[in-house]
Amino acid sequence: MKFQGIYTPIITSFSADGNIDYNAWKIVIDNQIDNGVHGLIVGGSTGEFYTMSKEERLAQFAFANDYIGNRVPWIAGVNDMLATEAYAYAAAAKAAGADAMLVAAPPYSLPDESELAAHVIRIDEAADLPIILYNYPGRTGVEMGTSFMDAVADRKNIVAIKESSGDVNRIHQLTLDYPQVQLSAGAEDQVLEFFSWGAQSWVCACANIFPKACVAFYQACVVDKDFVKGQQFMAILMPVMELLEQSGKFVQCVKLGAKLQGIDGGPVRLPMMAMSDEMSEQVQTVIETAAVKLDKLMSA
Repeated sequence: MKFQGIYTPIITSFSADGNIDYNAWKIVIDNQIDNGVHGLIVGGSTGEFYTMSKEERLAQFAFANDYIGNRVPWIAGVNDMLATEAYAYAAAAKAAGADAMLVAAPPYSLPDESELAAHVIRIDEAADLPIILYNYPGRTGVEMGTSFMDAVADRKNIVAIKESSGDVNRIHQLTLDYPQVQLSAGAEDQVLEFFSWGAQSWVCACANIFPKACVAFYQACVVDKDFVKGQQFMAILMPVMELLEQSGKFVQCVKLGAKLQGIDGGPVRLPMMAMSDEMSEQVQTVIETAAVKLDKLMSA
């Protein structure tokens, strides 16, 4: 399976009483597809999977498969603190109709690299679906390092890695040492570096806010090889990306940004809480400024 383009880890819409609002979520999905993204990720951390019950997660998989249909591929986030549940989610994703899975290390347990490799192999065996590895030590506490990659990179279902460590040297290492594994941009503020090193896809939280612009950014760099225009996109989006990566309020920023563009995902779930008025005003200023500049760039 080739991963090329913008794959959005979509927000989950919640109603004021905290339940999943599937009618609002339809609007989230349609907005992404209508603006040209190449695939959707359901059950990722941007979608607040870690706040959901098992029943909710499985229902979300089923709904996504039925509603998305064949319009774009959808990728299931199957991660869980309990390893055996991750294997069950993998099998459920296959049964629901997912096209692939996003697989990270289980949080908190801090497996070593051989244990992590064994975990990923068990997920692979549970579902036999293409896998995008997700290296995010800032969230999981462990790195998908060299010995891990050596153990899994040649498996037929290990097709890509979303690299979110923030270490630019990982971009070089993965490109040079593991060319059999497709590189996908995962650190929002390093996207241009990923594209310049040959990444063909971007797992793009920012596309929840600016899907059309993120697709145009991808088109400029990957398809047209126009890195001058790519730099222009990056310069405009960088303040947004810095907010997402450094604010400590990642999902809150994404949801507010989407709301400012007309897509209301509702509140975040506990333990997260709404941002302060001061921070909300800061996010609004950054998003609205970027929106005006992006419109001007894309219409030039």
